[in-house]
Amino acid sequence: MNVRPEDLEARLARSLDPLYVVHGDEPLVALECADAVRAAARRQGIDERVTFVVEQHFKWDAVLAANASMGLFGERRLVDLRIPSGKPGVEGAKALEAYVARTNPDNVTLVTLPRMDRATQASSWFAALAGRATVVAVQPVEREALPRWIAARLARQNQKAAPETLAFLADLCEGNLLAARQEIGKLALLLPEGVLEHDAVEAAVADVARYDVFAASEAWLAGDAARVVRVLAVVRAEGDGPQLAVWALGEDLHAIGAIHAMTRDGAPLAVALRNARVWGRRQQAMERAVRRLRDEDVVRFLAALARIDALSKGLGRGDAWDELVALALALAGSPAHPLLAESRC
Repeated sequence: MNVRPEDLEARLARSLDPLYVVHGDEPLVALECADAVRAAARRQGIDERVTFVVEQHFKWDAVLAANASMGLFGERRLVDLRIPSGKPGVEGAKALEAYVARTNPDNVTLVTLPRMDRATQASSWFAALAGRATVVAVQPVEREALPRWIAARLARQNQKAAPETLAFLADLCEGNLLAARQEIGKLALLLPEGVLEHDAVEAAVADVARYDVFAASEAWLAGDAARVVRVLAVVRAEGDGPQLAVWALGEDLHAIGAIHAMTRDGAPLAVALRNARVWGRRQQAMERAVRRLRDEDVVRFLAALARIDALSKGLGRGDAWDELVALALALAGSPAHPLLAESRC
């Protein structure tokens, strides 16, 4: 059975299942889901826990033995199996299938894994787990969902905030949920219950956002100029060079050019996006960029990007980061550089 992370606590309050699988790439949420299972086991009187961490040369016989036996004095136990790589290997795959086939109903087993791609989820060992387990798939908390996530956290401490305050907190904490949890906890200590005043929140929290160039890519494609500036400022402040951002912007520009070419040849936009390997959340942002930019814009921007690439390598005069921000703003539809703005005239 598949259970959403936000529904896990309610399910655990109703019953404790013999087998749980938590997998995903949002460390904080995955950790909290696993902690919720452990806490539920303790509430059921299961105090003994046997923990296994699968590493190189791991002995799977110990896991099978833990499943077959009871704890000390015949008490129930929690078998906590962690597979950080998400790849148990041939021996481990066979052991997991055997484990599931003979799951001990007197014990509770918790298996934690990183994000499982489609191929891994189709494997026989994972299918065996999923067929018997309560499965919690942890997805990243995307930017659009972050204000709701923060609001839910605030509600746990009997606090609430206006939409603009939630958006402010989301901007500060994007990409760093662990720090977001810490800042929200700080609000419980510093501010009273009830509706939080925006100025008080702003004075209490720190800017703990973590961005990368892929967040910047989504912003410039979507035409979100303010976010472009904010993300690139954070990336730059963290000491990263502009090279990865230059590469990402170049990839986006070439994709836009390819999509233009395919649509001119009669391909529907959806097909062109798929052929350009644009999927998921990036698809909507890329659609906006394709409709906003013309072929001559792409050519002009690629020429500007070549200059920025040279600057990033110490060739020529100018600041590569400043030029990169100007180019990203132009791609977002808010040119701040006259040479880049010419293509829109």
